[in-house]
Amino acid sequence: MKKFLLLFFLLPLTIPCLLAQDSISVLFIGNSYTYVNDLPGTLGSLATSLGKEITIDSKTNGGFTFQNQVNDPLTFSKIHSKPWDVVVIQGQSQEPSFPDSQVNTQTLPYALQLSDSIWANNSCGNVMYYMTWGRQNGDSQWSEINTFEKMNTRLYNAYMRMADSSDRSMISPVGRVWSYVRANHPTINLYNADQSHPSLEGTYLAACTFYTSLFQQSPVGSNFYGGLNSATAGILQNAAALVILDSLDHFHLHPVDEPTQADFSMVQNGETIQLTNESSRAVTYNWDFGDGQTATTTDAQLVFGSNGNYTVQLIATSSCNSDTMSIQVNVTSLGLSDLNLEQVRMITHDEFIEVMSNEPGFSLEVWGVDGRTLFEKQEVGQIPLSIPRINQVQLFRFTNSERAAKVVRVF
Repeated sequence: MKKFLLLFFLLPLTIPCLLAQDSISVLFIGNSYTYVNDLPGTLGSLATSLGKEITIDSKTNGGFTFQNQVNDPLTFSKIHSKPWDVVVIQGQSQEPSFPDSQVNTQTLPYALQLSDSIWANNSCGNVMYYMTWGRQNGDSQWSEINTFEKMNTRLYNAYMRMADSSDRSMISPVGRVWSYVRANHPTINLYNADQSHPSLEGTYLAACTFYTSLFQQSPVGSNFYGGLNSATAGILQNAAALVILDSLDHFHLHPVDEPTQADFSMVQNGETIQLTNESSRAVTYNWDFGDGQTATTTDAQLVFGSNGNYTVQLIATSSCNSDTMSIQVNVTSLGLSDLNLEQVRMITHDEFIEVMSNEPGFSLEVWGVDGRTLFEKQEVGQIPLSIPRINQVQLFRFTNSERAAKVVRVF
């Protein structure tokens, strides 16, 4: 899969490709959040209604943690039963929300062990983390997770960290879509009576999220409603599409037959350009800097000899596939160091970003991943501006009184 990025002042913007194969095999390894209301069966019926072929199996045990799964030989028997395209792994509903020190010792190592076993079985397969949701009123046993918002945020952060730690594994962000529905359609009850497990609506929402994550396509238009009325099903279908399809790169989502993904970041330090390789599942790397220079190292460093437009390209390759990422770089006499942003502050939150400046003269533009302007402010002052994240990658462009600009990418 080729990716092309247009870069202003040497900062990247990823534009994902909406392609996916139509026939896949999926194994769910989890617990009651998976088997209540039969999430695998619901996903299978949804996929079939949209013309996809999907083979699904599951290994689920009530209350199982990642460690429980690792200690159960049946888990590995199921993983090694066939070369799965995708293996979905899920922790116990509370464990990823606990303190980081506890997650680091009791959760993350076992999640990584499962991931390694999945890739050992099929080197071209994919690991997908099932990002679950906060309980309806949080978990009262710990003040850090005693509301839905607190618990859901900790689950989000933990699953993102686990996926990043296991070679940028894919994520099905059910908890993030769950939060969107709670905020925008509060009359839809996603929970059953215990305020933890999913209702039929919750399971259908999870199925829509998995469909969108697996195929990178919208479930809108399916005539399978999972026991719900068509209006409610349509809302849940649309929610999954809205939250996920403009954030595919953020959740590491890509066609399942392209597990190797090229990715890199670039920063300027004076006249030197430093390229940091962030590719996943690759074995070899080929750089082309657009000025006659090339390299086969993992990371790279170079100096452009003159101003101009250059295409910096990385080809990441494995035995499974090759993937290309390109950035169009405009090199001018103005460097990033010429724009002093020491007085500008950005504070990121789960749902919004605060921006303020102690120095006058800065204007602000905020763009979405599709290039649309989301927000403009002629003067950034000391009173914080609250910019909604609206579930997509955003670019912040600051311009000073001399019209020098710097673009900052925010996840």
